Amino acid sequence: MWGADGSTNSPVIDDPPAIEVEHQTPAGNVEHQKPAGTGILRRGKREDLIKRGCLALRGLALLFSLLAFIIMASNRHGEGRDFDDYDEYRYVLAIAILSTLYTAGQTFRQIYELSAGTQLFPRRNLAFVDFFGDQITAYLLVSAASSAVPLTNRFRKGADDRFTDSSAAAVSMEFLAFFALALSALISGYKLSTQSYI
Repeated sequence: MWGADGSTNSPVIDDPPAIEVEHQTPAGNVEHQKPAGTGILRRGKREDLIKRGCLALRGLALLFSLLAFIIMASNRHGEGRDFDDYDEYRYVLAIAILSTLYTAGQTFRQIYELSAGTQLFPRRNLAFVDFFGDQITAYLLVSAASSAVPLTNRFRKGADDRFTDSSAAAVSMEFLAFFALALSALISGYKLSTQSYI
């Protein structure tokens, strides 16, 4: 366009701002981008670690329960005392048997599932069985061990012999089995809370 003085009034076009290419990451640069499957792989590794940790804890609970059962069942030393004469020790033996059966079943099931890569039971039902089974068995273990502690302490004050040593060892094994199953119950609770119900 021509102005009154004869000059042209062309609009002034500013140069576009310079783009700093050095500090920008191009869309095609894959080095700085996370692969799509990273989250899935991380989740898979975490689940595998949880399974193996739970298996290790149940294996320890099985070992301690079996030791408590063997030690208490063989606590007959011919010194006029037998574990069968005391309700507390019979309770310790009964819960040791129950805990041994439960942890053996769970341990062998988990070993099979890890080696075969298949679930024996539906995952949702299994989460409930694991959680409540671990909690109930852990409670029974600590209950039995706690009931036998006062009797064992009373015997140890009178005469410290093989009978009291065996009783104390069986009670200690039940406490250790309780701690292992209590930790397993925490893992079972975590698995139950993160499970999808859809």
